[in-house]
Amino acid sequence: MRMYIRVLICISCTVLLLVSWIVAANSKSASEKQLLLIKEATDMMNEDIFIRAVPLLEEAAEYNARHTSLAENELKRAYLALMDKRGFPRRYITLLEKQMNRKNAPPEVFIEAAEYYLSLFKIHDALEIMKSGIEKTGDENIIMLYENSRYAFEISRPAFDNVTEMYNKTIQVQIDGMWGIAGDDGTLIIPCIYDKISNFNIDRAIVKSGDAIYAVDKDNNRVSVADETVIDFNNYANNRVSLFAAGSWVRATGDFETGSSLFEDIKMYSEGYAAAKINNKWGVIGLSDKWLVPAEFDEIISDELGRCFSQDAVFVRNGKSVYLYTKGGLESDAYEDAHPFGKDGFAAVKRYGKWGFINKSGTEVIPFIFEDALSFGQHLAAVKVGEHWGFINKQGMVVIEPVFMEAKSFSEGSAPVLTDRGWQIITLLEYKKGVSL
Repeated sequence: MRMYIRVLICISCTVLLLVSWIVAANSKSASEKQLLLIKEATDMMNEDIFIRAVPLLEEAAEYNARHTSLAENELKRAYLALMDKRGFPRRYITLLEKQMNRKNAPPEVFIEAAEYYLSLFKIHDALEIMKSGIEKTGDENIIMLYENSRYAFEISRPAFDNVTEMYNKTIQVQIDGMWGIAGDDGTLIIPCIYDKISNFNIDRAIVKSGDAIYAVDKDNNRVSVADETVIDFNNYANNRVSLFAAGSWVRATGDFETGSSLFEDIKMYSEGYAAAKINNKWGVIGLSDKWLVPAEFDEIISDELGRCFSQDAVFVRNGKSVYLYTKGGLESDAYEDAHPFGKDGFAAVKRYGKWGFINKSGTEVIPFIFEDALSFGQHLAAVKVGEHWGFINKQGMVVIEPVFMEAKSFSEGSAPVLTDRGWQIITLLEYKKGVSL
């Protein structure tokens, strides 16, 4: 019995050794076969015979052996030489995608793929590849290429006489003295037929037509009507719109259900807070009657839409000086002017006649060198350089050249700019899937 077991063990070891020899031999032959196929294909490509080199290289690339990377790189060279032939652009992209999807994909393949799409002016696709490459590799060269490419934009064809800032991919626009709502591509959603219109929010906008004030939906259907005593309104957010009636401002819902508190003025809510005025002084109030900032200032700095609060901070004015007010109270540094913080980034403030930027701790982050500026929205800020407006990034570098007569802040990839045709909308191609220049 013991002898039988020993014989079985010997046979098993012999079989395992034989299998190992076979695997090693096959592996070696696969590697050698790759080299032979690559050499034969390379010789053909040196004679510009790319079409016959392709199947050889495709076979070589299928082997899981030592020279697969070389085979793939030569195959890409052949595909590029045949780009004007049907099917080869798709083959090239498929191979790049295969290489990028590998666990340890090198940065170079992401750069190659991005540059290919950039050469076709498919900016969105190129940027998505770069972002994937940055996430996988953190490579500085990909980051640099991304920063140099991400600010390409498309400008809308429609132009308007006047506009406000963007809000939730919509914008209040004016044509021939009448107001409506457009999308971020400039296409009208609500026609310009109203004397006044609020921003579009929670499926409606508040409008004024003659003496009537009511709410309309995106199809311009009337959905709610204000009391006839209401003669004015401000912008609409957090299901609150301020209405002016009988000499006072009150808060109301989008269906014009009014609260009992009276104000001398109250502006648009942002993140649950609004600038409000009582006893000839301004403060910041929440959705209830709780004051975040006591009503003891000459002004609460608000943006064009009426928003004042973001980043847990507001700017207040007393006399000629503007101060940053945070949860810690009033900061000591005084400014000549300021714009409220946006959802991300830094606030524009004015000192010594020039505009610069601070963070919410009050620390200067971009020097005071601009003729005018707006706070950051979406990692970009509108700045005036000389007589024209452009945009800078958070490092203070001009990334969209100052060629516009005026500009407003970015929101969700779009910003209004004033050109010689009127107000148009630029949209970063990074936010427009499937577009090309």
